[in-house]
Amino acid sequence: MASTINIPSGGEKIGIKGDHLQVPDHPVIPFVEGDGTGRDIWRASKQVFEAAVEKAYQGKRKVVWVEVYAGEKAYDKFGSWLPEDTVETFREYLVGIKGPLTTPVGGGIRSLNVALRKALDLYVCQRPVRYYPGVPSPVKHPEYVDMVVFRENTEDIYTGIEFEQGTPEDDQFKKLLRTNFPEEFKKIRFPDTAGFGIKPVSKEGTSRLVRAAIRYALENNRRSVSLVHKGNIMKYTEGSFRNWGYEVAENEFGDQVYTWSQWNRTVESDGEDVANHEQDDALKAGKLLVKDVIADIVFQQTITRAREFDVIATMNLNGDYLSDALAAQVGGIGIAPGGNINYTSGHAIFEATHGTAPKYADKDMVNPGSVILSGEMMFRYLGWHEVADLIVKGMEGAIAAKTVTYDFHRLMDNATLMKTSEFGSAVIQHMGN
Repeated sequence: MASTINIPSGGEKIGIKGDHLQVPDHPVIPFVEGDGTGRDIWRASKQVFEAAVEKAYQGKRKVVWVEVYAGEKAYDKFGSWLPEDTVETFREYLVGIKGPLTTPVGGGIRSLNVALRKALDLYVCQRPVRYYPGVPSPVKHPEYVDMVVFRENTEDIYTGIEFEQGTPEDDQFKKLLRTNFPEEFKKIRFPDTAGFGIKPVSKEGTSRLVRAAIRYALENNRRSVSLVHKGNIMKYTEGSFRNWGYEVAENEFGDQVYTWSQWNRTVESDGEDVANHEQDDALKAGKLLVKDVIADIVFQQTITRAREFDVIATMNLNGDYLSDALAAQVGGIGIAPGGNINYTSGHAIFEATHGTAPKYADKDMVNPGSVILSGEMMFRYLGWHEVADLIVKGMEGAIAAKTVTYDFHRLMDNATLMKTSEFGSAVIQHMGN
């Protein structure tokens, strides 16, 4: 193996056959500890993971952890923010987990997280959002929130194609517009001082994202998939996302879904009453509803009508905003998990969704919930559901008992303040005997 990586003995590689992972009893799982508070968080999380595996399988199964490097620790050890060995190890061993990473200031990599996603083509950013009873929340009914966001991870403005105002590249791009698309150029209010960004949205990228969301919804007995877009304004990017999403739903899952596109066609041919009866009959028959919502409206409706949303499929920027906004309803990104997944190749990296918070580094005080619950996602992805269930049980118990870290403690009455490491122990305790 590569020079920066030390693979322990006794572990086996996770494989994939068809659409299914082949997970051995002793899988090698790469991890990135993370920068800043990542060190404290990873120690507590690993303790929880190992306790859950042991409790679930009594020694018959065990994770073989291998540390790989990214961020400040990688730069300090090897002079690289993201060594190629790290990417290759994630590629070879399929499934891994990471803490928060610092993005270097200045030139080079825009984002280490984005770089990893692109290198492994992790086209789904999967963000489950649910409420744990007892968590402080700014909304009246956080218990209504139980959603999974499927955020497209490789396109949209995160492609990173930008032209800074005043640079030769910016001038060249404006010249291209002025020469080849004069009518479009006239729409720019202040062209002389404008920077530009390009927003690609493809049929292939949309299709695989929506396909993954629908499959997930069907496999997990979810009620609906909502395509979130701003297609009323951006008709040929976000509008196309909506249209292509409906095509995937009807062409590939026609006998299992009912779409609002079908509803609209029936309204045009037979009237709204017939369309409503058609939809009602489809839902009574157990079909999955595939619908769409304008992006700005979804922020209102996920607060006022949260129970109407289940699985959400959307593009990169919308998903970035929406997943953090939803997390705020159920306790914030301190306990918000995430996974970056390629459902075709099997590659997946699960990760903390928050930053490194360097001022709290090595103080043993921050909430490790984001990584703990990202681990829950990882074990469920591996098919180790018993481990995932124990982690959820432990989190629910620790929070319900008001044994929490400072972020929750300051918002809860009669709570017990726990260190990061102590909270990990409390989660293990609440897994039960």
